[in-house]
Amino acid sequence: MPPTPLADAHRHLGRLPAHSFYGGPPVNPDVNARAEISELMDDLARERTERALVIPNYGVPDPASSFALNELVVEAATKDERVVCGLWVSPREQDAALNDTALALAGEAGVKALKTSFLLGGGADDPASQPQLTRIFDTARSHDLVVHIHTSPGAASDIDRVGTLVDRYGDDVKIHLVHLGGGMSGHIKLISGRFFDWIRAGKQVYTDTSWAIGFAPRWLAAEIDRHGLGHDRVLFASDEPWGDHAGELARLDNAVADGELAQMMRYDNFHRLYA
Repeated sequence: MPPTPLADAHRHLGRLPAHSFYGGPPVNPDVNARAEISELMDDLARERTERALVIPNYGVPDPASSFALNELVVEAATKDERVVCGLWVSPREQDAALNDTALALAGEAGVKALKTSFLLGGGADDPASQPQLTRIFDTARSHDLVVHIHTSPGAASDIDRVGTLVDRYGDDVKIHLVHLGGGMSGHIKLISGRFFDWIRAGKQVYTDTSWAIGFAPRWLAAEIDRHGLGHDRVLFASDEPWGDHAGELARLDNAVADGELAQMMRYDNFHRLYA
């Protein structure tokens, strides 16, 4: 039996400047970061990844570095039909002019998502962030794009705060919550009910299993079976170069083995959301 085809719903392109994280010396921990489109395509071929959503690399506290990579990911999407892309956008009020340039690319061929994160500032419930968040979601709605949002435990990226965006915008904008809610607390909050409650309420919410703690993908698969829904809302993602493609895939495959659910998470759901 041939292997189920694979699509990656979240990986990055571009190299970032070295940064002194947590007061240490300047470092580049994302050692597999790719600066060239050809390097990305070599990775996809080696992994046998048939489709990929590619997003500007980010992580250093200088959003301009990530904004500068938007044209590179658009170029990657126009060069090869295996690649679609997400544009980096920011909720921070001080990044309004950078958002102007980024959102002007929303109608370009191959653009399927707008990627934002609160790791570099702003908040879903921060009044100062509301004008840029409104612009991001309005643009996604008008261009039928997915809003791709980082989650991690605590602070502004916690699912308690990021989840309010699903409540506000999920009726008519597709929202991809990266990292399965983020960490132990996020996994439990999402899988124990919130994810399924949103789906029943008609919210267009999606997630992926990148960075998930070992128990979480197994539990998620069991809850999908128990609830009888959610099978079409979960995707494989590697988060390379911050994640590990082989490890992420092994964890997902261990949770869903083979069969229809594996086919959907590995490929079909990506095709429906990002084709």
